[in-house]
Amino acid sequence: MSKSSEIRIQVELDDNHVPEQISWDAPDGGVEGESADALFLSVWNKSNQDTLRIDLWTKELPLDDMKKFIHQSILSMADTMERATSQEKLAMEMRKFARYLGEEMELIERRENDPQAPDSNGG
Repeated sequence: MSKSSEIRIQVELDDNHVPEQISWDAPDGGVEGESADALFLSVWNKSNQDTLRIDLWTKELPLDDMKKFIHQSILSMADTMERATSQEKLAMEMRKFARYLGEEMELIERRENDPQAPDSNGG
């Protein structure tokens, strides 16, 4: 017999339909009423061969936090790429791109003369 699991996302909106608060629950994972300031949700639609997505962030989310969120999300996607496809080289390229973005957004220290680092053109 198969089991079903539920993940719930609740978004409270202001009068202009801008997210004020995001919370989520994943009871099977031990998460109840967890607060979030941003989320990216991507869903693969096999029949259309297309990705559907929801990108939300609260109006109070600081710009520096959004930059960190984007940077860490790209690193997470690189990990997923490697685990799901065993494409280590492509995952490493994603990580190099994430490093470039992190440096450009001044989230991480720029590394000079690093053979693993992207060149000044981002590649």
